[in-house]
Amino acid sequence: MWAEILSGRPILADQTIENPILNSPFKEPGRHFRFSDTGITNDIVERRRTSSYFIPIPQAKKRGGQKSFETEWTQDRVEENVHINRIRARVKLWRDGDYSGVTPITRRLLGHWTDPARENKLFFCQVEALETAIYLAECADKYGDGWMHDFLREANDSSNPGLPRVALKMATGSGKTVVMAMLIAWQCLNKIASAQDKRFGDAFLLVAPGITIRDRLRVLLPNDAENYYRQRDIVPADLVGQLGQAKILIVNFHGFGLREKLKAPKLTKKFIDPYADHLFRETPDEMVRRVCKELGNKKSIVVINDEAHHCYRRKPDEEAEKLKGDDRKEAETRNEEARMWISGIEAIQSKLGVRSIYDLSATPFFLRGSGYAEGTLFPWVVSDFSLIDAIESGIVKIPRVPVSDDQMTGEMPTYRDLWFRIREDLPKKGRGTDGITGEPKLPAALQGAIHSLYSDYEKSYRRWAEGDARQRGQTPPVFIVVCNNTNVSKLVYDYVSGWEKTVKKGDEEVQVLVPGALAIFSNVEDRRWLHRPNTILVDSQQLESGESMTPEFKKIAALEIEEFKAEYRVRYPGRSAEELTDEDILREVMNTVGKPGKLGEGIRCVVSVSMLTEGWDANTVTHILGVRAFGTQLLCEQVVGRGLRRMSYAPDDDGMFAPEYAEIYGVPFSFIPTSGAGAEPPKPKSITRVRALESRRELEITFPRLVGYRYDIPQERLTATFGGDSRVVLSTQDVPTKVENAPIVGASNIHTLDDLRAKRDQEVAFLLAKHTLETYFVDDEGCGRPDLFPQVLIIAKRWLAECVVRKDNAFNGLLLLHERAGEAAAKIYRGIITGATGEPRLKPILRPFDPIGSTRYVDFDTTKPTYTTRDDKCHVSHVVADTESWEQKMAQTLEDMDEVVAYVKNQGLGFTIPYTVDGNERAYVPDFIAQMDDGGNFALHLILEVTGKKDRDKEAKTATANDLWVPAVTNHLGMGRWSFLEIRDPWNAKTEILEHLASLR
Repeated sequence: MWAEILSGRPILADQTIENPILNSPFKEPGRHFRFSDTGITNDIVERRRTSSYFIPIPQAKKRGGQKSFETEWTQDRVEENVHINRIRARVKLWRDGDYSGVTPITRRLLGHWTDPARENKLFFCQVEALETAIYLAECADKYGDGWMHDFLREANDSSNPGLPRVALKMATGSGKTVVMAMLIAWQCLNKIASAQDKRFGDAFLLVAPGITIRDRLRVLLPNDAENYYRQRDIVPADLVGQLGQAKILIVNFHGFGLREKLKAPKLTKKFIDPYADHLFRETPDEMVRRVCKELGNKKSIVVINDEAHHCYRRKPDEEAEKLKGDDRKEAETRNEEARMWISGIEAIQSKLGVRSIYDLSATPFFLRGSGYAEGTLFPWVVSDFSLIDAIESGIVKIPRVPVSDDQMTGEMPTYRDLWFRIREDLPKKGRGTDGITGEPKLPAALQGAIHSLYSDYEKSYRRWAEGDARQRGQTPPVFIVVCNNTNVSKLVYDYVSGWEKTVKKGDEEVQVLVPGALAIFSNVEDRRWLHRPNTILVDSQQLESGESMTPEFKKIAALEIEEFKAEYRVRYPGRSAEELTDEDILREVMNTVGKPGKLGEGIRCVVSVSMLTEGWDANTVTHILGVRAFGTQLLCEQVVGRGLRRMSYAPDDDGMFAPEYAEIYGVPFSFIPTSGAGAEPPKPKSITRVRALESRRELEITFPRLVGYRYDIPQERLTATFGGDSRVVLSTQDVPTKVENAPIVGASNIHTLDDLRAKRDQEVAFLLAKHTLETYFVDDEGCGRPDLFPQVLIIAKRWLAECVVRKDNAFNGLLLLHERAGEAAAKIYRGIITGATGEPRLKPILRPFDPIGSTRYVDFDTTKPTYTTRDDKCHVSHVVADTESWEQKMAQTLEDMDEVVAYVKNQGLGFTIPYTVDGNERAYVPDFIAQMDDGGNFALHLILEVTGKKDRDKEAKTATANDLWVPAVTNHLGMGRWSFLEIRDPWNAKTEILEHLASLR
C-alpha cells in the first residue's frame, strides 16, 4: 500500500495499489486515483487531478487490531486551489492554441522545449512551469486575464509588500534546476533581442539556502563546463553563445546578513554611542554593494529563489503560537533566517530595483511559528505539480512508512512515531557540550528500528552487489539517519560503524576496535579502521551555513576526516589536502555520495546531525531513519525528500517509468503508510548506462554539426538564371488578406493585411536581398559579405518582376511573411548558383557555437537491449539495439573488420544531417559512424545507414547525405574525409563496405 502528499498535505491509502504510476512524465497527466470519504481508492479517474489542499483534523486513532487508521485526509476535507486551477486552465487553452501572442524568441524556445523529436526530453511539469511564467508576462493582459496580475498584486501586498513574487510549486525530484535554466534563457534571450522591453532582464541573482545548493547551481552559469543550457539542450545551438551576455550571480542567503565593519567589545560600543550601530555594522546599502558587486552597474534584477519556502516575513500583529523546547528553538531559527533572506531582497529592491522574483519550491507553505496556520500555501503560487502528481507520473520514488506491526501498543506502529518512545532514553546534551564515551547502548525501540530497517537495506545491498549494477559502475544504495544532536548522532554512529573499547592488558590500558553492529556499515575490519569508511558522520547545518564546525564535533569526527584526507591524496595526487579545511573535506564527501569516481562513491550510511538539507540529491538513497522530533509536516517532507530522487530515468517503450521505492522509519507521516517491503520486488528491466569511457579516449570520433548548406561562388560578379522552378504563386488560398469579424448582433469589423499591402516593391526586394545575403553569403569564419549586397538587390528586384505570380487580391508584401521569405531567398540563391560562371563550391553552414560534436559527451541510461562493445574498437561502452538483431550484427561486423579503426552507434550522440522534404526542414539521424583505414593519408569517416522500408522520406535523407552533406563537409578544409553508404543487408555488410571502399580509390 502507498500514499502521498497532495499539495504538501497528508493522505492515507486504504487500498492496495499495485502500480501507482499512471502517466508518462513527458505528457500532461490525464489520469489519477480517486479519493473517497475514507481515503484514496484504486479507482482511476480519466482526467488530470485538480490542485487542492487539505483542512487539518485530529490525529489518527488505532482501530481494528491496528490494521488500519482513521483517515486524516479525505475527500470531504479537500479544498480546491481556485486561482491555480483557473490559471492552469487558461495556460492549457493557450498551449492548445499554439502559443499565440508571444515574442519570436519565446516561440522558438517553446518549440525547442516541446519538440517531439528531442533526444533529451523535458518533463511536462518543467515545461508547464515555464508556460505559466511566460503566459503571465507576455499574454495574460492580451487575452483578458488581467485578473491574474491583480490577484498576484493582492497576494504580495498582504505578505511581501513591494516585491513582485511569483511561485512555481514543483515536487522534490521534478527538476527545478532545469526550470531555472529555462527561466534564465527565456528572460535573457528576449532582453538581448529587444533591449527596451521592460518585461525581460539579463541580470540574475540566484539565492540558495545553503552551500550545497549554491555549488550545485553552478550549472546555470553559461561558462561552466557542465552547464545545463548545452547538457540538457535548453537553448538552440545557435543561441547558446548569446547567454554569455547575461550577468548571473549565485549567493547563499546567509550573505544578506549585515556584517560587522569594526570589531569592538559591547561595552566599548555602548560607551562610544549606544545608538550608533551603523558605525560598527553594515547598512543595508553597503550589504547590497558587497553581495551584488559582480553584477556591476546592472539595475532591475531578476531574482530566482531556490527552496523559496525559507523566504518569508512573519505575519505582523499575530499572537505567537505557543511552542516549547526544540520546536520553539527551531521556529525562532527559521523565522530569523527567513527574515534575513527577505530583508536582503528588500534591500536589493530599494537600491538596484527588482524586475521580477521567481520562487521555486516543492513545499511553498508557511511553517509553525510563522504567524500563519501551519501548511498555509504561499498565496502567490501560480502553478502546482504536487508530490502525488509526481508519483502518479513516475518522476520520484514512492515513499513508504510502517502501517502496522505486531507490538500492538500506542496509537501508531512503533517505528512510525519512534521519537516519542525513545526521547527520554537518549542523551540530552547536544552541539557544543561534552560528548559521551564507552559502549554505544541504544534504547530497545531504536535498536529494533535500526535492525529492522537494516534487514530490508541488506536485501537491496545484496541485489546491488550480486547483480549487474555494480559491474556497470553504479554505487551502493544509501541508508541515512537524521539525529537531533551531536551526542545522539555519535551514539548511533558508533553503534553502526564501530567504536574504541578500553581494556586492561596487564597493568596497561589499551584501545581495542569493536566492529559496528551492522556489518555492511562497519568501518572496522580485522581490528583496523577501513581506509575508505562505509559510514560517515556529518553536521549538515554547520556545513550548509559555511560556519566552522565546533571543536567538539571535530574531535568526534577526527579519525573520519583524516581517513578521507588520505584518500583525497591518493585520488588527486597533484592537489594538497592540507590546503583544504576539515569542513571542505566532509562537504565534498557528503555532496558526492552516490557519484561514481568521487570521494563519496563508496558511502553506504550517512549519520547526520540536524536536517539533511535540500539540495543533497543522492539518488541512491533507499532507506531513511529519523531519530529526532518533527514539529512540522514540512520538516517531515524535507527529510523524506532526500530519498525521493529516482535512480533511473530510462522510460519503457510506452514512455513510462518503472516504480522505485524509499523505505522510511521514524518520520511520523500518518499519510504515507505501507505494509512494509513485503515480498521480493519483481525484477525491474535491466538498466544499462551507455557512456563514453575515459580509458578508450584514443577511439574518440568527432564530427561536424551542420544547420544547412551554401555555395562559394568563384567570381565577384554575380548573375542569375531563373527557370520554372524559380516561380512563386501568391494567393489568398494560402493566406487570407481580408477577414470579417461579426457578433451575433451589432456591427461587424473588417481585418486586413494593409500593413503588408503598403510595402512598396523596392522595400520588399530590399528585405529579400538582405535575407538572402545573411543566410547564404557567409564565409567559413561566419563573416558576411556586405560588399555583394548591391548585386543581390538587383537580382532580387529582377526575380520579383519575372518570377512572382499574383492571383486575385494577392500582393508582393505577402513574401515578407516568415515562411515565404525563406522560400523566396532560397529561390533567389538557386538562381544565382545556376547563373554562376565556373563551378560553385558547396560548403557547410556550421552551428555557430558548437560546430564540432564528439563521442566523449555520450552518457545516458536505457532499458533497451544492448551490445557490449570491444575496448579496442569503440569509445562508447554499448550499442543500443532498437531491433532484435541487426544493430548487434552490424556492431559485430565492424569490430571484426581490420579496416575499422573505431566506430559508434549514433544514439545520444547528437549527429544529424539537415534535409528538406515537401518544403519542411528536418533532421536525419544515420545509424553508425565508422572511422576507416582505407590506405589514404587520413582516416575515412564512413556514415552507415541500414536501409529498411523505402519511402520518399528515406530517399530524401540518403540523397541529401550523398549530394549535399558529404560534398559540403569534404570541401570544408580541416574536417577530414567523409563518405556515405546504405547497407542493404546487415549480414552482407562487410562485402558492401569493402566494395564501397574500393569504389573510392
